[in-house]
Amino acid sequence: MKNIGNIIKTLQNIMRKDPGVSGDAQRIEQLGWMISLKILDDKDTELEMITDDFTSPIPEHIQWRNWAADDEGMTGSELQEFIDTTLFPALKNLDVSVGNKRALIVREIFSGTNNYMKNGTIIRQVINKLNEIDFNSSEDRHLFGDIYETILKDLQSAGNYGEFYTPRALTEFMTEMINPRLGEKVLDPACGTGGFLTSAIENIRVHDIKNVEDVKTLEATIHGMEMKPLPFMLCVTNLILHDIEVPNVDYTDSLNREYTSISRKDRVDVILANPPFGASVTDGVETNFPQNYRTTESADLFLVLMIRYLKENGRAAIVLPDGSLTGDGVKQRIRQHFLESCNVHTIVRLPNSVFQPYASVATNLLFFEKGRSTREIWYWEHKLPQGMKAYSKTKPIQKSEFDNLKQWWTNREPNEQAWTVSIDEIEKNGYNLDIKNPYVAKEEQTYTSAELLELLHDSFRKSDNLLNELRKELIND
Repeated sequence: MKNIGNIIKTLQNIMRKDPGVSGDAQRIEQLGWMISLKILDDKDTELEMITDDFTSPIPEHIQWRNWAADDEGMTGSELQEFIDTTLFPALKNLDVSVGNKRALIVREIFSGTNNYMKNGTIIRQVINKLNEIDFNSSEDRHLFGDIYETILKDLQSAGNYGEFYTPRALTEFMTEMINPRLGEKVLDPACGTGGFLTSAIENIRVHDIKNVEDVKTLEATIHGMEMKPLPFMLCVTNLILHDIEVPNVDYTDSLNREYTSISRKDRVDVILANPPFGASVTDGVETNFPQNYRTTESADLFLVLMIRYLKENGRAAIVLPDGSLTGDGVKQRIRQHFLESCNVHTIVRLPNSVFQPYASVATNLLFFEKGRSTREIWYWEHKLPQGMKAYSKTKPIQKSEFDNLKQWWTNREPNEQAWTVSIDEIEKNGYNLDIKNPYVAKEEQTYTSAELLELLHDSFRKSDNLLNELRKELIND
């Protein structure tokens, strides 16, 4: 059995010799477009064999099999020139006039992608190594799925790309709790590299897929949106690896749509998402939203958007940072709208280090259903495993850590990790959802930035009062 992990390592080592590629992010992008083209071509070959009227949207002269598959084919400056002057321009300008979704996806992938490699001989070595993987072999594809996950994890430490990777333990746990089923429309409006979409696909496949018609239904009901070229490309490839023939992923900024234009036909049954947080939105995007909810904080706008996209009785699990759970003004109005439109039944509070090394922001998992207002919220504090001070790239969060939470989920009782808060208490407190565990001893409590500032102000106020008292006494003396 070939070791696909070694093939990927070898590929990355070969690419390090090329003067045009610098850093992990560029290596991943380079590897990404090559893997995408090979996967598409392997899939096209399979479809040509099993479907009478299938024609690849990629013109014959630029299909992988016709320029890359021959180990002793084009190399050196000829190959490099072919890629830069023939392959990329043709893929960026694919004919999409007949409405072929597969052609559109390929064109969108390459519209934002670059060939960084400058040495045609090294490019040939990479291609030959890649040709050792057969994406039509279920064994190779399954093995490659795990390797692909490793490539995605590498993004965490490659510049700013970590924002597109949600630890698999989280995507699988959240999906399991929401339990999307065949025929339900599933959406991730900020899908990154497709972690939630593939978790939903696997969940439905295990429970519901019985025949080819079911597969077609599944394909038509899984929908993602992503605005950055590299994660978009990786997401499309990821879905093809999960046997989605034509991934329904839009290369778009989902915030860049008029809020009121999202109507009944756009509504979905399930949302699973980790929207970008801590980032400002594209200039002017907030004007798509009602005046009351306009902000430049991406996580808050995504929350408004996701509430809009959910059907009545639709359900969702999302990741939100502490900053979206508190704050006044527009933040408070958004939370009030959220609690009045949806039953926010569970908030899982995560340790700060879950998204290390990309971000050390404290985050939460929110589970809710649309159509009924919130009466009370159950909180669960997720604790680090015993003896561990923080998660890291080498020691990420594990799915087994959620076992206690899953047991508690269907038989809820307060305990040292679980507590409830009534909507009356939340309203009284300005719709603040950043509520600490009442069972944690005071000295163990951690504070949000807002709470620390308030404590500091309080301390200054007390100091000022003491100074004034002292001043009065000195004057009287």
